[in-house]
Amino acid sequence: MRRALTLAGQAAAIGEVPVGAVVVDGADGRILAEAHNRVEADGDPCAHAELLAIRAACRALGRKWLEACDLYVTLEPCAMCAAALALARVRRVYFGAYDPKGGGVEHGARVFDQPQCNWRPEVIGGLDETACAELLQRFFRARR
Repeated sequence: MRRALTLAGQAAAIGEVPVGAVVVDGADGRILAEAHNRVEADGDPCAHAELLAIRAACRALGRKWLEACDLYVTLEPCAMCAAALALARVRRVYFGAYDPKGGGVEHGARVFDQPQCNWRPEVIGGLDETACAELLQRFFRARR
């Protein structure tokens, strides 16, 4: 999660919502891919950290499924990212700050709880929650 927080800080420095994501090999903890939000930089509403990290991990492994991989992300994934995590068959999702307004895992759509969801990763929320939430709060406070 420390690396994801560093990436989130990099996102904030370029004016992106500070979210960082890291995909690791579940067997040895080796980082396979990492990303931060690039919505503004890419002019792409889908350029969320999780999606970018999933794509990079799939390229690195040469396959579409990440069933032996874990994702660390600083904010509860939105519904779009949660659906992508299910489609990529990520083994486990660790997230930092909860997102009652836009989250799609523990809040909102609760994607993994839907009967249509074909893959349900293990989810561990609140990892380094205070640091993740403070980074987001500082970013949005500066914008207001």
